[in-house]
Amino acid sequence: MSGYLPCNPNAQAEARNVLEYLSGLRGRGILLGQHTQTRIQEELAYIREVTGKEPALCGFELLSYSPNINYKESGTECLTEVEENKNTIETAFAWAEKKGLITFTWHWFSPLYGADKAFYQKNTPFDARLALKENTPERTAFISDMDVMAGLLRPFCQKHIPILWRPFHEAEGAWFWWGSRGADTARKLWLDMYERFTRVHNLDNLIWVWNSPLREGYVGDSFCDVISRDVYLPEHTHGDYREAHEELFSLTASDKITALGETGPVPGLAALAETHIPWAWFMTWSKNVCREGYTSREELQAAYNSGYGVTLDKLPANI
Repeated sequence: MSGYLPCNPNAQAEARNVLEYLSGLRGRGILLGQHTQTRIQEELAYIREVTGKEPALCGFELLSYSPNINYKESGTECLTEVEENKNTIETAFAWAEKKGLITFTWHWFSPLYGADKAFYQKNTPFDARLALKENTPERTAFISDMDVMAGLLRPFCQKHIPILWRPFHEAEGAWFWWGSRGADTARKLWLDMYERFTRVHNLDNLIWVWNSPLREGYVGDSFCDVISRDVYLPEHTHGDYREAHEELFSLTASDKITALGETGPVPGLAALAETHIPWAWFMTWSKNVCREGYTSREELQAAYNSGYGVTLDKLPANI
């Protein structure tokens, strides 16, 4: 037993078990993960067709649960994405019944203002700095949105289903409203959510996954369980992501679990089996990213049938 401690001292036993498992897996194997963007989960159907297996970790998108979607001023692409994404929480519950692990991504439409895909800063005048300032409309809306999401997450907590929770993803970038005002603002937004979700809403099933390699924005060891980053290598590039790991691991002197929050091509599991770069999991992105344009059918078969990879059928029963 490694004794890997969660950042939340009140974390449920199930969350602790997952962290303990991931900690022990490092350098010995890697969880195969797949993001799914819609209720029909076309990505899982494709993986089953090609490999006969399923990922150990399934990613779910929460964008349609954003309270401030401007339906009147959104284009067809946005509205289609929102519609296809509805009821994915029910789909996540069904996945949990299969004993698979869950991670949530939230493309959060800005809590105020905005139109179309307002998780992008270019589509909203929302200023995240004001969300941290008391007695502002931005602050009120920010807290209200967090409380709505906490209510949606609560049933998972009540059923003791652990969630790898990856909010404010790609916080190093200026493309999303939460990252557009600089690393320090993104860090403070995270700490605000951590405080509210753990101390007000008691969501003790959450495993907190920080998602940025930027040192100056790091939230600190006491406020995250896993450090991760998103890396999209060129199509059909299957390596061990060594350089990305070294940069990410330099965030902290502690022995944090590391993960690839999003990838394009699947990592090379044969390479990882040789180098033992200790990624705990990777999650391939959705729709066309999981198909032959990025990863050939042969490479996908090799990954899902690798002795180094952990698929759904290989997950231990106690997590």
